[in-house]
Amino acid sequence: MRILLVEDDLMLAGAVARALRQSAHAVDTLASGDEADHYLTANEYDLVLLDVRLPKLDGFEVLRRLRQRRNQVPVLILTVRDAPEDRVTGLDLGADDYLNKPFNLPELEARVRALIRRSHASASPELLHGPLRLDMAGRRLYNAGQPLDLSARELAVTELLLLKEGRVVTKQQINEHLYGWEETSTSNAVEAFIYRLRRKLEPSGVDIRTVRGMGYLIDKPHAA
Repeated sequence: MRILLVEDDLMLAGAVARALRQSAHAVDTLASGDEADHYLTANEYDLVLLDVRLPKLDGFEVLRRLRQRRNQVPVLILTVRDAPEDRVTGLDLGADDYLNKPFNLPELEARVRALIRRSHASASPELLHGPLRLDMAGRRLYNAGQPLDLSARELAVTELLLLKEGRVVTKQQINEHLYGWEETSTSNAVEAFIYRLRRKLEPSGVDIRTVRGMGYLIDKPHAA
C-alpha cells in the first residue's frame, strides 16, 4: 500500500518508514503540515499517518482540510497529546484511529493493517481466493496450505490484486503501490513482477489476466 507519513521527528519518521517498507509498503515522508496538505491535494494514498504537532500547519488542520475536500483516505493520528479532548477533536474531524506516542512498531503495523483491511471492506486478516490464502499479518501467501516463496514486492502486488479482486489494477497503480517518491523503478518493473507471479501462481490455477490497454486483474472465483 502507498502510505503518507507526516512526522517532524526525523528519527521517528525514519524508523517507522523503514518498518513499513520492510512489509513492502511504499512510504512517502513529509515533515510539515503545509507540505502534507499540498501533497494530499495532488496525490492518492491508501493511508495517512499524521502527527498533530507539525510546523506551519498542525495535523488537525491538515485533517480538517482533507475531509473538507471529501477525501476519505484512512487517517491514523500519531501524537503525544493524550488528553481526552484532543482525541475527541481528532475523531470528530474524521480520523479513523488514534495512537499515542511513544508507541511500539508492532502495534503501529497492526493498526495499519486493520485500517487497510477496513478501507477495502475486509474484516478478516486473511484474503482467500480459491486455493490461495494470504496472511496479511504474517505476510505469507499459501497455496492449498503450502507456503509460496514470494519476495516482499511480489507479495505486495498479489495483495493489491486480491484486495481489488474482479477489478482492473493499472500499471501506474501497481507502480505507486510498490515505490515511494524516494525510490526508483524501471519502465518494465511491473511487467517483470507480473511475469514472475504468474509462474509462481500457476500451480494454484489462479491467473493474473491482462486487460489490454488498461492493466491486470484477478477474476472473482466462479460460484460453485
